[in-house]
Amino acid sequence: MARSGTGSVKNGHDLAGKKVLITGGARRIGRAIALRMAEAGADVAFTYLHSEGEAEMLVAQIGRMQRHAFAVRCDVTDERSVQETIKEVVREMGGIDVLVNNAALYETVPFEEITVQQWDRMFAGNARGPFLVSRAALSTLRKRQGRIINLGSLGGLRPWTSHAHYCASKAALTMLSQIMAKALAPEISVNCVAPGMIDTGENPGSKTLKHFAEKTPMRRNGANDDVAEAALFFAAAPKFITGQTLVIDGGLGLV
Repeated sequence: MARSGTGSVKNGHDLAGKKVLITGGARRIGRAIALRMAEAGADVAFTYLHSEGEAEMLVAQIGRMQRHAFAVRCDVTDERSVQETIKEVVREMGGIDVLVNNAALYETVPFEEITVQQWDRMFAGNARGPFLVSRAALSTLRKRQGRIINLGSLGGLRPWTSHAHYCASKAALTMLSQIMAKALAPEISVNCVAPGMIDTGENPGSKTLKHFAEKTPMRRNGANDDVAEAALFFAAAPKFITGQTLVIDGGLGLV
């Protein structure tokens, strides 16, 4: 685990004084969310599984923003690991105001080639993980009248034939978000952010990315920061907004 020091809160930030936990926060979309939450004034805890080096660099970067950051290794599919992680985060941060269930798996496999192991692994990461983390954090979230933001996908709303196990797992998370919104109200609001095609910056020159950019009405793919802004919206919006899925796809789902 890694931690940074606490600095002063700048005036005018939406999340000043709030404590945010992001699963899978060391890289890509999770990292962008962590930085955006810190920019908005929050202290940020995040989990990682294999990206220890990236986690340490992000803790240092958030520390330079005069915010407190804390990183802890966690396997979100393992109940004991999740329970211990929540205890560590609450002990370090003092509580959790916003939980962002970002950690997830993605894979492209033709339908007839998907194995049972691949199917189960996908559901463990994308559906069981958010359930376990949310359940473990309920006590502190209820106490602080908190919020849960699940990272779904346009694939959970549209049938992508080469991603059956991924789409089905994200559809499960979309429904879980609605169920949680009803079950955990009025203390906790629960919403879902559903990104479309996101260019994480790891595949420059990708023909697939170019194809979808041309197909998207906004004529570009999404960026990590687009998703981070949507997460920030739900983190700072009126708590009366709950049970909603916000699609971040530049209109791709309309095509």
